Order: sequence, then structure tokens, then C-alpha cells
Amino acid sequence: MIILACASAVSMQAVIVTDFWQHCAMSDPMQTETAQNLFEQALRCLRIDDPRDKVRATRSLRHHWQASSFSFDPIEVMAIPVPGRPDKPDLVDPREVPQRSFTTEKGKLSLVHAIAHIEFNAINLALDAVYRFQSMPSEYYGDWLQVADEEAKHFTMLSSYLSDHGIGYGDMPAHNGLWEMAVKTDIDVMVRMALVPRVLEARGLDVTPGMIRKLQGIGDDRLVEILQVIFDEEIGHVSIGTRWFHYLCDQRGLDAEETFLGLIEKYMSGAKFGPFETDARIRAGFSDEELERLLALSRSPSTVS
Repeated sequence: MIILACASAVSMQAVIVTDFWQHCAMSDPMQTETAQNLFEQALRCLRIDDPRDKVRATRSLRHHWQASSFSFDPIEVMAIPVPGRPDKPDLVDPREVPQRSFTTEKGKLSLVHAIAHIEFNAINLALDAVYRFQSMPSEYYGDWLQVADEEAKHFTMLSSYLSDHGIGYGDMPAHNGLWEMAVKTDIDVMVRMALVPRVLEARGLDVTPGMIRKLQGIGDDRLVEILQVIFDEEIGHVSIGTRWFHYLCDQRGLDAEETFLGLIEKYMSGAKFGPFETDARIRAGFSDEELERLLALSRSPSTVS
């Protein structure tokens, strides 16, 4: 767990989270002498409803990936319209999600809850990327288990922050946009790599620095440090998406940039892009020309919804 210990509250949070994961390691449900099937284990984690249990199982799976051998025998791949999730939060139209702002405590907690919901969905997305696409190199699975593990860490930090402010994950409504895109892209790993990490997750790279600056202005050091950890690691997650999207385009003899823009027009007509946090996007694998073309796509009359 990477948490800067500038404030005593954050230091105590690091201790609590560390103790929790030590407990998880001692009660690991995956302890076995026989090789586990990676796809079965990813699906098992994906189906778990309880957030705490999902986090524990996901982080355990990554730990065992690093320390053990897994089999890669293919298993049946199913459509998953609804992944493992708790009964709450209620899922509503994005326009019905509570207003988020930094001017009131309620507005700030609404924002944190929304980010926690994104991180919970991101755990499921990473697990689904492992389970669903069963013909990729082993390095691909290592990358997406890393993403799942880090998203679980992010969710834990945000949930702890909410709990310390009298709010539980699920107490506020949320929307289902991320998983809806997972369903749309479940037919092709190339499409998934293009549109989930390189579009939806990349949006977080653009907005998070501004949130951090506003939180610095109101003195919420703990939340600043949480969001900084998330921002730094999300650059790596988008970079992983870029890496495998380019790999798949090379395998299929496709031009990556033209294919990316074509997929956006096919699946996300009307999407708007920018302004960009250019340095973060470049670090995540975007080119300057690609960013310019995304902005031009936003201005094109054909993409106006």
C-alpha cells in the first residue's frame, strides 16, 4: 500500500490497511497445493458481491499469481450483464446522481462516493479482462491482475475515507456507465483495450489533477494523498491498455491510430474529448498527433449528438 505519511490520520490509515491485508494473507482461501486455473479464479472473484470479500479475493489472486503457477486451460466464456456487486448503491441515470462539489461537505462526500464506485467497477473490469480473453500472452494476465489489485487498493482507501465521515459505499446512488461499456466490448479484446482504458479510464487522467488542486485549497490533505496515489497508478493502467491495444493492432496488421479513432466513431458517436492533461496522457502512451485528432473528432459535425 503506497500512502504518503505526511499527516497522522494518513499514517494511521496505512497501519489499518496494512493490518487488514496481513489478516487476509493469513486467511487466504486460495491456499492449495494444486495449480489453480487462472480463468476460473478470475471469474470467482468477478462473481463476488460483497465489496470487502471481492477486494480480499482479488488481492489474494494477484499475490498468488506472483508466487505460484496457474493453468491456462480455456473455460466457457459467458456474457455477464451484471457482475458481482452489492445490492447498493442504486443504479440510476447519470443525470440523477447527487451533485458533486467541493463547496460543501455533502458535495465532497458525494464526489468521493462516485470515485469509489468507479474504482469498484474497475476491479470488475480488470477481472473480466483476465477471465474473458483467454488467448493472450501470460504478460497480459499479469498486467490486468496488477490493475485489479491496485483498483482494489484504491477502493479500500476511498471506502475507509467515506466510513470515517459517516458514509458507507452504497449509501448514495451511482450510475453504471463503466460496466455498460464492458458489456458492449465483450466480443473483442482489441475493442475492450481501446475503449475502456484508453477512453473511459483516461478521462480520469484529465480531471484528477484539478480535483487535487481544489482539495489542496481547502486543506483536505488525506484525500489529496489518496487521489495522488490513484492518479499515479491510473497512468500505468491506461498505459497497459495502450500497450495491449497496440500489440493487438500489430497482430492484425492494423494501423493503431486509425483503428482507435474508428472504434470511437463506431461505439461512442457524440463523445467529447478535452481539455487534456497532456503530460499524463503522453506518459500513458498517447501521441501528440493522436490527442490533436481526438480534439478534431470532438469538433466534427458527424460526432455531435
